[in-house]
Amino acid sequence: ELKQGNMSVAEYSAKFEALCVFSPHYNTVEAEDDKCVKFESGLRPDIKQLIGFSEIRDFPTLMTKARIWDEDGKAKTSYYKAMNDRKGKGHDHGKPYDNKGGGNGSGGRKQGNGLCYKCGER
Repeated sequence: ELKQGNMSVAEYSAKFEALCVFSPHYNTVEAEDDKCVKFESGLRPDIKQLIGFSEIRDFPTLMTKARIWDEDGKAKTSYYKAMNDRKGKGHDHGKPYDNKGGGNGSGGRKQGNGLCYKCGER
């Protein structure tokens, strides 16, 4: 009943393999598919969703792909967090859908007039 939970995929893989020693079934060539399915079933849902559709049935490949996805996901999260922290607060990040001039009251899209929505220049 091992689940990844808050562990990294590397930690989960190590624990999974350590527990497989106690299950002779998972140590046979014939059980490679079963071992992969069991490993996948313990992954966090976000990783399981991405890995599961690939139906990888070679255990070392499955572990490697899951680790790569986990590490890439962490790198992407920290990158976007850093970008958001760098932007700071209080800046005017003008948006094309801001209606600063009161508009025409129709609620429709503003017609483009060739001017930059942020600085007002052409």
